[in-house]
Amino acid sequence: MRTVLIGTAALAMLALAGCDDKSMETGMPLAGGAHAVAILKTAAGADVGRVSASEVAGGLRFTIDARGMPAGTHGAHVHTTGLCEGPEFTSAGGHWNPTGMKHGSMNPQGPHEGDLPNLIIGTDGRGTLGITIPGATMAGLLDGDGSALVVHAAADDLMTDPSGNSGARIACGVFGAS
Repeated sequence: MRTVLIGTAALAMLALAGCDDKSMETGMPLAGGAHAVAILKTAAGADVGRVSASEVAGGLRFTIDARGMPAGTHGAHVHTTGLCEGPEFTSAGGHWNPTGMKHGSMNPQGPHEGDLPNLIIGTDGRGTLGITIPGATMAGLLDGDGSALVVHAAADDLMTDPSGNSGARIACGVFGAS
C-alpha cells in the first residue's frame, strides 16, 4: 500500500510540473496579439527609427530601433496624444499616465506607464531598447486621441516629475495599428 501511495504522489508531482504554463507570465507573446507601429522623425522630417508596441501577456512590449540619432543617452517616453507637430513636438502632450503616478522608475510614487528606460545611442547613431510595461493595454495606447513615442535630447534622471529633466524633444512618432 505504501508503495502505491508513493508512486501515486510521484505521478501527481510530475503531472503538476507539466502544468507550468509559461504563456501566462507577463511579457510572453500572445498569439494574435495586436500591434502598433510609430515611425520616429526629427523636426526636419528625417526618418530616425521605428517603434513597435505589441500585446503580450499582462501588458505591452515596446521595442525601439533608432538610427541616425545623436550619440548619447536619451529619455524615451510614450506621450498621451498621437500628434507630432515640429519643431518642438509639444503637440504630443505629457507622458502617458493613466494611473496618475509621478514620473520615473526611481521615484517612490512612480512611474508613469509611459516612462521607458533611457535609450542609448552609440557613436554610429544607432540604438535599441525593449521593455514590457505591465498593465498597459493597446486600447489605452490607441485611445480616441492616440499616443506618440518621443525621444528627448538628454538622459532621463528617472525621478524628477513630470519629465525627468530629459530636455528638448528631438524625435517623435505617432502609433498606428498595424
